[in-house]
Amino acid sequence: MEAAGNRERRWISGVEPAPELLSANGTEILEIECREQPQRLRDLIRAYAEDPGIGSTMRTLRHAAGGRGPILLLGMGASFCSAISGAVLLQTHGRPSFTVDAGEWLHYGASTWDDAALSILLTTSGESAELVELFRRATRGELALICNNYQSTCWGLAENRLPILAGPEYGNATKTYTNATAAAVITASELLGLPWREDAETAAETFTTNLDRIFSIRAELEAFCRGAANTEIVGRGAAYGGAVMSALCIREITGHRAAAHTGAGFRHGPNLDVDASHVAIIFALGRVAELGVKLAAECNRRGGKVVLVSEQDREPTERLFPVHVDAVPEPWEGITALLAPQALTLAMAERNGCRLPPRFEYGVMEQ
Repeated sequence: MEAAGNRERRWISGVEPAPELLSANGTEILEIECREQPQRLRDLIRAYAEDPGIGSTMRTLRHAAGGRGPILLLGMGASFCSAISGAVLLQTHGRPSFTVDAGEWLHYGASTWDDAALSILLTTSGESAELVELFRRATRGELALICNNYQSTCWGLAENRLPILAGPEYGNATKTYTNATAAAVITASELLGLPWREDAETAAETFTTNLDRIFSIRAELEAFCRGAANTEIVGRGAAYGGAVMSALCIREITGHRAAAHTGAGFRHGPNLDVDASHVAIIFALGRVAELGVKLAAECNRRGGKVVLVSEQDREPTERLFPVHVDAVPEPWEGITALLAPQALTLAMAERNGCRLPPRFEYGVMEQ
């Protein structure tokens, strides 16, 4: 208490938590924040469509993106995952774009930074040491920030700023991933000159209705996956961002070993050692859904269990647990893909406890 009394409290997002949150455990925080996602997502969509300040920033970025060179989206952890959907949308419409780990870029890639037309840096906290250093080193103005902390160092250093609008988050990245992914997709749409609000609102409504239904079967999902030595999470395109985020969520909350792969990366690698000790969560979504279905069948033939997240109703078997997710416009499956792994993580925490205590203040940010 003495240390806290002698320094300014560094509350997450600069907001002091309500007393009932300060007394909540990690499992309770996880469910609260998962269930906040639909409203936070709707709030972000409305703000990005109607706020004149955000509109002005988008016009500035659209002008910057007109230059030669690729568009880079940089982040780490959950923010890196959120960037993937934005880069995928740009790529599928013919604009060279790449998702880059900010820490790797800082130490190995920054010498080529001037070749990029525009760089968009994503950070929930705005205090990650690598992102702060990138902003301090930047010598050009073609930078943008997507951030959830409007009192942060990065927010103060950036000229072109876009908010995540997820509110304070005290557990694993849930609503900040969802909103940051939405912000990346909307920003990419704006850079391409594409209309986006109708697709975004469709995705938000689908996310809302599917969350309650999928979370209602979380105990059965956990029972199906229980006892697995390894959990592999497989996605393509925007859903690959959901796969990486899902693996982070499971590992941070439960301590269970989970790893993410692209469909091709899994097909030509870890698929070779699938056996009865494995569970694969496969996202069969979007334009290449049938490749996910094909991979699920192969895992089953090798004796592995599969949670198959798809847009079709399928019959369960001893080794197949189908989860139906309603279709959304591409690349919004980067958000809806996450629902089944979030539900699984919550059920695992409810059964075995949560290994990630709530975090109400920022700690020391180091590389």
